[in-house]
Amino acid sequence: MKKTDIAALLWLGALWGASFLFMRMGADQFGGMALAGLRAIGATICSLPLLVSRQRLAEMRAHWRAIAIVGLANSALPFVLFSYAAQNLPAGVSAISDAIAPLLVAASGWLWLGERLGASRACGLVIGLAGVAWLVAGTVGFGHGGHASGWAMAACVGANVCYTFGAHYNQRRLHGVAPLTVATGSQLAAAFVLLPFTVWLWPAKTPGTGAWLALFGLATACTSLAYVLFYRLMARIGATRSMVVLYLIPVFGVLWGLAFLGEPVTLAMAGGCIVILLGVALATGLLGRRPARAEALPAKLMGEAAE
Repeated sequence: MKKTDIAALLWLGALWGASFLFMRMGADQFGGMALAGLRAIGATICSLPLLVSRQRLAEMRAHWRAIAIVGLANSALPFVLFSYAAQNLPAGVSAISDAIAPLLVAASGWLWLGERLGASRACGLVIGLAGVAWLVAGTVGFGHGGHASGWAMAACVGANVCYTFGAHYNQRRLHGVAPLTVATGSQLAAAFVLLPFTVWLWPAKTPGTGAWLALFGLATACTSLAYVLFYRLMARIGATRSMVVLYLIPVFGVLWGLAFLGEPVTLAMAGGCIVILLGVALATGLLGRRPARAEALPAKLMGEAAE
């Protein structure tokens, strides 16, 4: 890869890692639902100019049902679940949990789609799940109590399950559709779905300036801008190399939480992160001789990214 491509990967990892920081900063004041809805609405407003072309509008009309389902699975539901989790978990923990998605994609491809799973990938799944167990066991008790933190971790896992479904669905139903059409159209669908809930669950007390700034960064930089950067990068270096960003998101998420919120880096966070990423590297084939198929993974990143 060129130096510019490496720099783009670092920027993308920093942006998606910062999304967990911004969610942590805004979730308490906005509430999980309002923050998720405004994130989707703001990202849609920023991304709509990308649809102003005959080709993309034609693709939207032809595939609007499938794009709407991807928007629900890859944006609307994960946004809500991660925003809820941000009220009870440190930003770094939520960012580390986002690395579960590639493990789930590999596992579900083996269980339900009949994809081959060699010894190295199977070992990666076991190692990755062990890292998840370590992370969950070591972080329950953060925030407002063990019970709340347990539900928050469950929300993070649920968000990644949604990403997994969205990845496989996108691969089967939207293969050949321009990625920017899917990304922008799915954000539009998510905004449409979340709008009434955002109005209904609007916070009684107006959020402060800091929360609004966090929302602005979340919608514009971490969602709209990050998607454009990702798809341009994928066009230059390919899907498999672009997946390196999955290893950068947890690292930057922990760093931003430490730098701006003073969140401690515990043994569970550090150890769980290392073990999960090792498992991801093996399960996705990045440490093997033959790279694993990575067509489904970019669809996961349409939502979060993700998160």
